[in-house]
Amino acid sequence: MRNHRIHIIFYTVLVSALVVACAAATQTPGRGLDGVAPPAQPDYAGESKGGSSTSTAGQDRMIVRTAQLSLVVTSAESGLDQIRSIVAGLQGYVVDTRLWRENDQLRGTVTVRVPSEALDEAVSTFKGLAVKVQSESGNSQDITEQYSDLSAQLRNLEATEQELRELLTTVREKTGKAEDILAVYRELASIRGQIEQIKGRMQYLEQTSAMAAVTIELIPDILARPIAVGGWRPGGTVANALRALLGTLQTLGDAAIWALFYLVPILAALVVPFGLLVLLWRRRRSKVPSSKS
Repeated sequence: MRNHRIHIIFYTVLVSALVVACAAATQTPGRGLDGVAPPAQPDYAGESKGGSSTSTAGQDRMIVRTAQLSLVVTSAESGLDQIRSIVAGLQGYVVDTRLWRENDQLRGTVTVRVPSEALDEAVSTFKGLAVKVQSESGNSQDITEQYSDLSAQLRNLEATEQELRELLTTVREKTGKAEDILAVYRELASIRGQIEQIKGRMQYLEQTSAMAAVTIELIPDILARPIAVGGWRPGGTVANALRALLGTLQTLGDAAIWALFYLVPILAALVVPFGLLVLLWRRRRSKVPSSKS
């Protein structure tokens, strides 16, 4: 009879856990189940944001901010070094860099993260490095509601975890059956995995809202798109002339190399023997006495 009651309690709690998990997805942000005490503070950085983010009146909103810049600079390499220095001064960090050559000119892109409150200052400073700002854009995304939903799910899962821990203790004390203990333990491990997953997602949202992302394209000045004046593009003409000059110098250099390492040895092989023959012929001729009657 006692074992029968334990099994009834066990399956009742399992069904309750499933109901809680399903209800968490559709529950109103900021509300838990009736009679469930608030959980302990999450064990990760930025824990103070958990309570403030549930506000829907515009208090402590969690905003993910991003910006994109396309800058014409004198040198992509030196521009990248300056950007790194600026980011370090703002307590940010470089996420990704990419450099490549186009028409013998180095250009690239760099993605950095800076504190959200310093985004405007960072963008203004980056623009100050440019010869010309080719393009500029920005975006903001409010993730407060998403964070609140995760907070509600976390509270519900932690309450379920507590109930399962109590049930595990009861099963160990009352029945001691390995199969019952393992069944509760498996459910407890599953709930714990969901809790860790939600905590990880919440931490990611906290980090992305705290650090704004800026992607910067660095374009060398010579590759900048020239302004058309009556159909005339002087900048493009200069670039084409420089490329033609470099091509001509390359051709002349190649010709000089061919002449030095190909033609000169061939000419030497032909001229030296011929010169020796001429020299020998002259010496023999000078030794022959002239016949006079």
